[in-house]
Amino acid sequence: MRSGARAAIVGAVFAAMVGVAGCGSGQDGASGPKDGASAGSGDDKPSLKKVKTGPPSAAEVTATARAFLTAWSAGETAKAAALTDNGDAATAALRGYREKAHVSKVELRPGQASGAKVPFSVSARISYAGESAPWTYDSSLTVTRDTTTGKPVVAWKPSVVHPGLGEGDTLKTGAAEAPPIKAVDRDGKELTAAEHPTLKTVLASLRERYGKKAGGTAGVETWIARGKGAKSPDKTLKVLSKGTPGTLRTTIDASLQRTAEQQVNKRAKASVVAVKPSTGEILALANSPASGFNTALQGSYAPGSTMKIITSATLIDKGLAAYGKAHPCPKYFSYGGWKFQNDDKFEIKNGTFEQSFARSCNTAFISQAGKLKNDDLTKEARDVFGIGLNWQTGVPTFDGSVPVQSAASKAASLIGQGGVRMNPLNMASVAATASTGTFRQPYLVSPSLDNRTLAKASRTMKAGTKDQLRKLMRLTATSGTAAEAMAGMSGDFGAKTGSAEVDNQEKPNGWFSAYRNDLAAAGVVPAGGHGGDTAGPIVAALLRAGG
Repeated sequence: MRSGARAAIVGAVFAAMVGVAGCGSGQDGASGPKDGASAGSGDDKPSLKKVKTGPPSAAEVTATARAFLTAWSAGETAKAAALTDNGDAATAALRGYREKAHVSKVELRPGQASGAKVPFSVSARISYAGESAPWTYDSSLTVTRDTTTGKPVVAWKPSVVHPGLGEGDTLKTGAAEAPPIKAVDRDGKELTAAEHPTLKTVLASLRERYGKKAGGTAGVETWIARGKGAKSPDKTLKVLSKGTPGTLRTTIDASLQRTAEQQVNKRAKASVVAVKPSTGEILALANSPASGFNTALQGSYAPGSTMKIITSATLIDKGLAAYGKAHPCPKYFSYGGWKFQNDDKFEIKNGTFEQSFARSCNTAFISQAGKLKNDDLTKEARDVFGIGLNWQTGVPTFDGSVPVQSAASKAASLIGQGGVRMNPLNMASVAATASTGTFRQPYLVSPSLDNRTLAKASRTMKAGTKDQLRKLMRLTATSGTAAEAMAGMSGDFGAKTGSAEVDNQEKPNGWFSAYRNDLAAAGVVPAGGHGGDTAGPIVAALLRAGG
């Protein structure tokens, strides 16, 4: 690697720009004494230099961007870094661009500034171990004013070097840390990001973790190496020479995966996951938009009334509720200083517990808060449903959270609000556990491949609790809030709807968690409205397709 190699920048690009001498161009104030005062005169007080304030002018933005890009392209790292508001970070990043990413030549072409922001195009050449390839992309920088000196400087952040870089990330070129993989579904059908865009981040995570174990050989690549603790996997930016992929079998069912993708794509934003209750295998996962955050596996939302599956198991275990027994469902119920109410302020007079569950009566659950210990719900969620345990699925996941809470927050947790957080993977697993009575940790890659230890709940659900919970979910799916979505369903099935209120959001997040035979699924439609109307059709379509 030719560290610090210089490259000519296209002269015509910058020739048309206004020439400015030095990086402090456009600043007011002289550097020496004024009005004939001699420097160092013992009787004169030192003059205070006025620091310029306010946003940089258009001329300053143009000149600063020009000076920075010129220095960067020429390999003058120290000079370029001095034109930023964080010289140390800029020095490390720009030096790494040459030394770690092995960029041997770079030309930078500024575009038309928009206020303080200046877009620019990058035309570079990467050279490594006899391999060489052109590399082009677009980025941008923002010019700000240094509050100490008053000079215009580039507001430094990693994305200046490349738009995909975040804090702690670095660019690297070399033999890929993970060989490529050919991911296949449970029947051996190849899964590609081109055919399944929603799996792009999952496939990248699988490669990062299992590339070496799958038996492939690494090629030469330029990639973003994520910083410590990053949730996103490393990202390949340029392939200089291809490696040989190894085959990695997943638990995905390609046919069900297509159905999941088709269903979530009917919504601007939605996520769904399907699992196999008897094994824990993840059969499908999808997000809309496909290129967005992987909410299906890593989201963290209040699950609303789908949480009543776990709450009901808790109440039944504690003898506080039972199928067929009378149970209060008033319009309102106050606890911990909060006044809770039901949707549209309905009430069920002289009702039973199953009626309250099927209609999703909030006060029927809130009214039991005072009879539960602060950690009862947390224990049930963890010890029976596996929520919050360290799941080893094969890819990064958020494994749910039901924290110990008190007062009003404790009551809110019973109906899936407060501090409770879930995603479709968690709630698909909850439905699966409800259907079988046993938590089986979801996974995407067989644990036998890398000897992972899957999470295990400390106990199975009590037989009586399981039977009642299944009856509650069946009633909800046939004549309760989930009936419309589940209409015409055959076999062994049950469901629960949910609508989670979010501050400053016009409509609640719609949730739906259900099972049919040996298939369980859950989905969320953020800001969609009632779960039965929004997430319900998505989940029901998967159950019909694969149940």
